[in-house]
Amino acid sequence: MSARKRDEPVRLTRIYTRGGDRGETSLGDGSRVSKLDRRIAAFGTVDELNSQIGFVLAGDIPGDFRPWLERVQNDLFDVGADLSVPFAAGDRLRITQSAVDELERLCDELNAPLSPLKSFVLPGGTETAARLHVARAVCRRAEREALAANAEHGVNPLALTYLNRLSDLLFIAARAANAGAGRDEPLWRPGG
Repeated sequence: MSARKRDEPVRLTRIYTRGGDRGETSLGDGSRVSKLDRRIAAFGTVDELNSQIGFVLAGDIPGDFRPWLERVQNDLFDVGADLSVPFAAGDRLRITQSAVDELERLCDELNAPLSPLKSFVLPGGTETAARLHVARAVCRRAEREALAANAEHGVNPLALTYLNRLSDLLFIAARAANAGAGRDEPLWRPGG
């Protein structure tokens, strides 16, 4: 087995370790916790969200969506790493304000050409929009899980902000995907 290179964040030669067979796992600082720990639920849901973004990327998406969705996937890995290390631990990978600022810029850019909302939007429309709505719903759950982890253990407040802003971006992107395809958005109608 050769040593890990500087540009390799991790080197895994075997995926299973048997270390979690009794319901425990390691946090990023090496401490062992129950797999039911709120931090595990939080970064596990962020991982699920990242998989949903991958599912969006696997489809037929507008070309200008690909670069920022790929960036979001990388950011979500950082958010997950951030949630897996106790916040009191210094000098660790943390999501940054610049990542949040970029989400806000994208929200403004994608929202600018859209018509104002006059009703609630139902998830759906094009396949891309539907996939983005699923990712948005998972993002909201990830945010709730991260808030629960924060209440018990304290987490980076920017991780919470990032997830909140990302759910906004995914909603706007779903609207933009429908608009770009010339598809009317499915709108809520009182009483069906």
